[in-house]
Amino acid sequence: MSTFFRRLSKATPIAFSHAFRGQSQSNSTHFRFPVGAIAAISGGISYFYYFSEPNLAHLDQINEETGPKTALHPDKWIEFKLQEKAKVSHNTQLYRFSFDPNLHLGLDVASCLITRAPLGEDAEGKTKYVVRPYTPISDPDSKGYFDLMIKIYPEGKMSQYFSKLNPGDVVEVKGPIEKIRYTPNMKKHIGMIAGGSGITPMLQVIEAILKNPDDNTKVSLIYANVSPDDILLKKKLDMLASSHPNLKVFYTVDNPSKYWVGGTGYISKDMASKGLPSPSDDTLILVCGPPGMMEHKEWFTSFKNIAVGWTYLRHV
Repeated sequence: MSTFFRRLSKATPIAFSHAFRGQSQSNSTHFRFPVGAIAAISGGISYFYYFSEPNLAHLDQINEETGPKTALHPDKWIEFKLQEKAKVSHNTQLYRFSFDPNLHLGLDVASCLITRAPLGEDAEGKTKYVVRPYTPISDPDSKGYFDLMIKIYPEGKMSQYFSKLNPGDVVEVKGPIEKIRYTPNMKKHIGMIAGGSGITPMLQVIEAILKNPDDNTKVSLIYANVSPDDILLKKKLDMLASSHPNLKVFYTVDNPSKYWVGGTGYISKDMASKGLPSPSDDTLILVCGPPGMMEHKEWFTSFKNIAVGWTYLRHV
């Protein structure tokens, strides 16, 4: 386990250092946002993959493909082995999956992968599956592994499946699924609204921008959570913001602690107006969070250039 921690520390030195020391317990286990429209977007994608042909291939079969070889395949379910897992917060786990160390995963910015798990059999004796999308938080350029950060919900079918995985177990994956094709300097200023583990696709875009010295894009992030203890990857975000003047991060929580100095309550129109770029042809607003966050539209109506990212977070 200590070797795994050292490898994670080397790959993302700030992202997980706090996670491995543990965080204080929070009484809240999920957002108190109302159920919203983003579920329909995620549900539609899941529906397509649920009824896809359940082909299964192993990594050595990818050698039949021409061109650059990647671990992911868009049309075949590939088994990836869990190497290690670690606690990030009171209700969130980090999972590292391994594959051929000579291969890249094959993930573009910004895109996600699709996972599936068996849920028994239907009336005809065919295997039933639960299917969910996740955005890796590891560098897309990494070889031989990818990391998923997953919030565990008491009634979440897929997250409960992940919670029971042990090193050596496998998960079936296909992809990638593109959310938005990011190219350097495509906009002068990108605003981001994230809730909970909806931070994962935002981090993917943020890191792509900040590691490219020729990318001058400004990024403004508003990140909402239930409590300070629920803020995922806060140390990494703070480190990135302090070392890159083109990244600004504002946190808001529903249940602030005694010494909390950030925002309080749901994301409001005032927060969005002050913390995000104004609508124009040179700006873009990205949104990713639990279903109800999309229904709380006071801030939403102020912006015309909205690209909705998705992370499937509602209880199922």
